[in-house]
This record gives sequence, C-alpha cells and structure tokens, in this order.
Amino acid sequence: MQYVYIVAIALHVMAGVFWAGTTITLARDPDIRAERFIQPQMGAAGMVFLTGALLWYFFHGAYFGSTEMVLALGILAAFAAAGVLGAMVRAPSRRLAGANAETETQLRARMAIGERIAAWLLVVTVLCMATVRMF
Repeated sequence: MQYVYIVAIALHVMAGVFWAGTTITLARDPDIRAERFIQPQMGAAGMVFLTGALLWYFFHGAYFGSTEMVLALGILAAFAAAGVLGAMVRAPSRRLAGANAETETQLRARMAIGERIAAWLLVVTVLCMATVRMF
C-alpha cells in the first residue's frame, strides 16, 4: 500500500511543479506564447486535483482540523487559478487564429494578465502546503 502513496505523492508534486512553474514563467515573460502551454497546464491541473483528492482521502479523511483548513484554502486558490487560466487564457487563445494584429495584441494582453493572476493564486497554494508542514 505504501507504493500507492509514493506514486500519488510523486504525481501530485510533479504535476504541481509543472503547472506552477509554467504559470509563473509565462506570467513573468508574456512574449512566450501562452497558447502553446495552456493544454499541458490544464492537464497538469487536472492531475493535481485528482491526486490531491486521493491524498486527502488517504491522509485526512473526514477529520477537519487546522491543518485541513489551511489545505482547504490552498485548494480553493488552486481551483481559482484553474478557473482564471480557463477563462482568461484558454478562451482568448482559441480566438487568436485569424485575428488581426490589434485584436491579437488585446488577446495576448488579456492572457498575460490571466497568467499573472493564476501565478499569484498558485503561490498562495504552495504557501499553504508549505505552512501545513510546520504543524
């Protein structure tokens, strides 16, 4: 059974590092084409949510103490980050094809703002996870 824990933790951490890392990188350098990364980012977010739910089931169950409250805040921030990426990056990236130069500039500016907001939300998530380790 310990192998299941190890695999779930490894997948959770690797997908989370990819998701947060690409989001923070794209937030800092808007010249990188965010539309090339949105599908892998959302896939990593899905993996984070699935493995996170499994880890919650394994290690926290029905108990809801101070540790779980901090983790719940991080989970809410992660869900918000995924929502922001979906609304402010995925949707505009679909409209890039066939857009004129002015529209493309506006869409890319919106995508950059979305990446920045999501990056800050993911920083909150990471801080919540790191804070829990101190309890």
